[in-house]
Amino acid sequence: MGDLKALISIDGESSAEDDPIVIQKEAGPTSKAVQDFGLYQSEMPSTSAVTRGMTLSRNNHLLDDDQPLIMDNNSVPPDIPINGSAGSSNRNIDNSEPIFHLRSRTAAASTPNYESLDYEVCENTLFQDEQRKRLTERFSLRKDIIRWIIFIQIGIITALIACTIDIIIEELSRRKYTYLYNSVKENVPLSDASDRDLLIPYLYWLLFSIVPVAFGAAMVTYIEPITAGSGIPQVKSYLNGVKIPRIVRIKTLAVKAIGVITSVVGGLAGGKEGPMIHAGAVVAAGISQGKSTTFVKDFRIFKAFRDDHEKRDFVLGGGAAGVSAAFGAPIGGMLFSLEEAASFWNQNLIWRTLVASIISVFTLNIVLSAYHGLNDFTFTGLFNLGKFDTPLKFDYFELPIFMILGVTGGLLGAAWNSLNTKINKFRKRFIPWKIGKVLEAVVVAMMGVTLACLMIYFINDCRPLGNDPTNNPVQLFCEDNEYNAVAALWFQTPEATVRSLFHDPPGSHKILTLALFTVVYYVLSCATFGLNVSLGVFIPTALVGAAWGRLLAMLTYYVFPQAEFLHPGKYALIGAAANLGGVLRMTISLSVILMETTGVETSFFFPLIIALISAKWVGDYFNEGIYDTQIQVNHVPMLTWEPLPQYKGLKARDILSKPVVCIKLHDSAHYIYQMLKKCDHNGFPVVDDVRGDRRSEGRVCGIILRSQLIVILLKSLYVENKRFWLPETSIQTFRDVYPRYPSIKSVRKLDEKINYTVDLSMFMNPSPIRVNPHDSVPRIFQIFRALGLRHLLVINNENRIAGIITRRDFIYK
Repeated sequence: MGDLKALISIDGESSAEDDPIVIQKEAGPTSKAVQDFGLYQSEMPSTSAVTRGMTLSRNNHLLDDDQPLIMDNNSVPPDIPINGSAGSSNRNIDNSEPIFHLRSRTAAASTPNYESLDYEVCENTLFQDEQRKRLTERFSLRKDIIRWIIFIQIGIITALIACTIDIIIEELSRRKYTYLYNSVKENVPLSDASDRDLLIPYLYWLLFSIVPVAFGAAMVTYIEPITAGSGIPQVKSYLNGVKIPRIVRIKTLAVKAIGVITSVVGGLAGGKEGPMIHAGAVVAAGISQGKSTTFVKDFRIFKAFRDDHEKRDFVLGGGAAGVSAAFGAPIGGMLFSLEEAASFWNQNLIWRTLVASIISVFTLNIVLSAYHGLNDFTFTGLFNLGKFDTPLKFDYFELPIFMILGVTGGLLGAAWNSLNTKINKFRKRFIPWKIGKVLEAVVVAMMGVTLACLMIYFINDCRPLGNDPTNNPVQLFCEDNEYNAVAALWFQTPEATVRSLFHDPPGSHKILTLALFTVVYYVLSCATFGLNVSLGVFIPTALVGAAWGRLLAMLTYYVFPQAEFLHPGKYALIGAAANLGGVLRMTISLSVILMETTGVETSFFFPLIIALISAKWVGDYFNEGIYDTQIQVNHVPMLTWEPLPQYKGLKARDILSKPVVCIKLHDSAHYIYQMLKKCDHNGFPVVDDVRGDRRSEGRVCGIILRSQLIVILLKSLYVENKRFWLPETSIQTFRDVYPRYPSIKSVRKLDEKINYTVDLSMFMNPSPIRVNPHDSVPRIFQIFRALGLRHLLVINNENRIAGIITRRDFIYK
């Protein structure tokens, strides 16, 4: 059957229409966990019977005669919970109506059970009382000042973490390549062919790569799988409103930092810049809450910011601070967060994000400049590409060449994204074991060392000393007073190689050297991104682009030796920008980052933006950027900027879910307890004017969240003992348990409190966003996304509940 449907009944009743359809989505924690995308996902196969291009029929039906598809009673054993529900189909609760809990409608049937974040502020009576009280205390001004202080702290701490990671990587890498340099000198001492023994340095190189990579991959795989990759897709999903488990914990930050250090030192084709965004997000989330759930420590500060709405803004600022620290680009960091990560922003948030970025760059500049012994504070970022000796100029007849480079970057980027996606799908299917993921990272590290040694051994590219781009130029098989240019590309970190390709003088490499290096690193970077290690994709992408950009300049100069405009560093920069645009599909922020990182003149912004736009347009014709591709492959329910074409022409009644699990304004504690045990929804309309026990047909007066109901039961906030808890209860009662809300399993059986009553009038949100069944889906989508909603109620003309819409209803699969 196309759409598996089952019925969980709390009593023996059925709805008035005998319609077993529904569901109220936004399920709680997934019932089956697997490691994927660094978090837990359901492995339930797609049951969709709808293909792209087919419209969705009313009330999730697939039949023209509006008949529901009901599963046979013998298809599912009665005691097996459906879709994470804790109850079975034959249990009853007295004096209540049926609760239906079905899988989402067909369009989202294959989507895993992700939860959403509550970006909508619950303006209940407790919240309004706090606002009125603190208005007289001039709290608003104090809260704004504290918010600015938090953003400044985010910038400082993120920069200090970035400095620590960079210094450790630099020290370990220097020791590694110095030892390899000495090993080469000892084992390849002669310039003739009689004693060319590269085996011993090769074995040492393997050892220095395998050990750190294996250690880092093991930490990521066994301790925190969420730290795999750069972390940008996860942060982007979080800022869009999707709850990603364990993304902003202190342990996640620790494993991320160690994983980045070991991966870069191990020589994998990746960089430390991308993970800094994730690190900044963790720092922001931790500081803004004033407590640590990992260490069970509450510092009792910043309590007013303990909700998803406030936390989201701080996480955005942390991501911007991380980008700024990585590239030394405060403007670029802010634009990167707005262009690539943020789904919601305003003018005040832009200002605060910019301040966090500036403070981060300033702090990093001071620390790293002091570390490197500089007096003028010019060490601006981790990704230090150096300044060009002469200003980069261009002629207008070069603009078509830049556009061609952009098209090339778009084609190569689209091919890279496609190949990387296929490799990662292969990994997901054929390497599910943890030890296999660690061994795979080791194998890729060994492959990189082996390919590097093969290039060094078989390619004869000797250059005179004096123009050597590395700190440790090796002679290897060259004559005296010469160095091996092939080894120079490998005997340093990837970002140092990018800097060399930008600034090496003309004639520093052979065409064959750069051609083979481009192909090898293209394949290596594609195989590396997706391993269970903490690494970013920015550095290898820029390195490949710089290599083929410089290569194209060399080839053109070989054909047209009179072309003096062919500056190899200039075309390496354009190639890096084009390749980055083809893989990442960003334009404005990337151009600003490259300008701030290299210090090129503002007049060179035009060639950069031409290459980036050309690369993005060409790449978008084939597929999406690598971050969006990762999100789609892992079925994260991201809300795009515009609704999908399949939803045009549909009305709210076509996508809503019903009947809805509702709660009376004054309801029994026993019913609420049993309802929370049996279904895992996160939002419940509060109704009154209920006809009998038909809650799903009541008149809407608000909405309440699952987390609030659990706190009410845990704290025994019942009408019968109101005089005891009312004076001490405030909005802070609910903030104190944020973000790790307790589950219903932590609530003991009511027993003697079985007949107690809960009055939801002071806890519910009395003004939920509501729409009519006849409203168009594109308009509803804009409302849903612009306000950052988690639940959207659909009501009829009598203000009675007609259905509910959640994030899943906008995800078409």
